[in-house]
Amino acid sequence: MAAKNDLKHQINEAIIACQEKQAEQLTILELEQGSGAFTDYFVMCSGANPRQIQAIADAVDERLEGIGLRATHTEGYKQAEWVLLDYVDFVVHIFSEKARQFYDLERLWKSARRVEPEELMARAKKARATKAKAMDARKNTRKSKG
Repeated sequence: MAAKNDLKHQINEAIIACQEKQAEQLTILELEQGSGAFTDYFVMCSGANPRQIQAIADAVDERLEGIGLRATHTEGYKQAEWVLLDYVDFVVHIFSEKARQFYDLERLWKSARRVEPEELMARAKKARATKAKAMDARKNTRKSKG
């Protein structure tokens, strides 16, 4: 499992990739521990047509590979009705509007906490800033000792 700050950064990168391809209805669900969930988060969005759905999936895949993270499992890419990208700690679901309404994961996982993309992005940004300050402090301590 990824460290909490790393996980938020990874999800943030997936969100950005979705947004860059004009994904619609972006929803993040934080799944409860003890709920039987096999992952910590769902990142869900919709595309208007198969080409856009595949473009969103490609963008997420490329962006996360850029930070060293590869999907452990991918499903539905060819049909592009519901593409699933499994990153173990989180799963990205990219739906056609029809498939999203039919499967209605938000209803199935109604006990999950909805997280606004901005909230998650702000937490990831704050965590990176805190980490950078800690690194600077260590460097300054080393310089003063030397």
